[in-house]
Amino acid sequence: MNPIVVQKYGGSSLADLDRVRAVAARIVETVRSGKRVVAVVSAMGGTTDELLARAKGISENPNTRELDMLLSVGERISTALLSIAIDDLGVQAVSFTGSQSGIITNARHNRARIIEVRPYRLVDELEAGRVVVVAGYQGVSYAREITTLGRGGTDTTAVALAAALDAEYCEILSDVDGVYTADPRVVENAERLDSLDHDEMLALARHGARVLNQDCVEYASRHGVAIFAKAAFGPKDDSGTVVRLNPGRGASVVTAIAHRARICELVLSPAGDAERLLEDLSAAGAAPETCEGGGDLPLRVTFPLDDTHGLQALCERLQASHGEALIIRTDRGSVTVVGHGLGEEPTLLRRSLSVAAAVAKEPVPLQLGPLALTLLVPSDAVQETVQRLHGELIES
Repeated sequence: MNPIVVQKYGGSSLADLDRVRAVAARIVETVRSGKRVVAVVSAMGGTTDELLARAKGISENPNTRELDMLLSVGERISTALLSIAIDDLGVQAVSFTGSQSGIITNARHNRARIIEVRPYRLVDELEAGRVVVVAGYQGVSYAREITTLGRGGTDTTAVALAAALDAEYCEILSDVDGVYTADPRVVENAERLDSLDHDEMLALARHGARVLNQDCVEYASRHGVAIFAKAAFGPKDDSGTVVRLNPGRGASVVTAIAHRARICELVLSPAGDAERLLEDLSAAGAAPETCEGGGDLPLRVTFPLDDTHGLQALCERLQASHGEALIIRTDRGSVTVVGHGLGEEPTLLRRSLSVAAAVAKEPVPLQLGPLALTLLVPSDAVQETVQRLHGELIES
């Protein structure tokens, strides 16, 4: 049998009917090169935001179950249109929802996690010679409830199917041609990385890099899936950036710099109830990005604003619950230096702190992990901090 490849197409690659036809042509070309193809698709560009805006036009804090029912519609539209376009080019295709594809998740609405994959129907269709088009971002719980995987969840769907189908590789195809040493929209001299390992990519995704979703990289790491991040409509011989177990890169300590323009920072005094605060965040589905302190020291927790539904209501509940013991700030951003062996380079830590403090014009909290050095700075200082750190640590 011909090898299976999984291709994920993002919303910008499916923004209009002309692009849907172009994606269909790319898939047909892959089939005729001797591959069996599973295409995993996002909603057409802007659809998810439009649906979310409609829900929030009715309620500032929509019911999470009903939100999943609504948001899962976007990907179903894409699958049907793309399947029609592939059929029109003379290759049989069939579309499936996440549920029909066997994507089984836990019961958390809006940010579910995949528990197992049962791709039996996909295998049957592939063996029959058809292209399978799957709705990404969604699954079904054991209770048969429709769930969604959170922002970037289509990446996770693609990697999970690649693992379950023992695919040769997984391509994440979008409007960017790979992973860069920093966001090229912020740093003009950012360079594309040919390769990096799962751990480095996971640290970048966790701290704001948008090319690959964090859950997707975690899943790929656990199951040994090679990911090619590349442009959907780039040169055919351009392999983009490959993310795998042993990429064979050089010995440079700093791999890249990620950032988030805005985060929510919670500072709980030692008199507060740290355990209850973390339970409150977990119940709200707000996944901490960093967490340090506790005990006799203030507990400092950060989480991204853009991944949290009902932020204002959450902050109001937290403030009411924890009172004066809790300080909530939403005027912060984060800049994270990623690479192996950061903790073994005290000079690098000093240089990073010095640059960030000079830009922020105030003392900068620092959090150091195995592969990540995170600096919390005012939101209006994020871009300059990224630019200057890139020049200091990567370009020099």
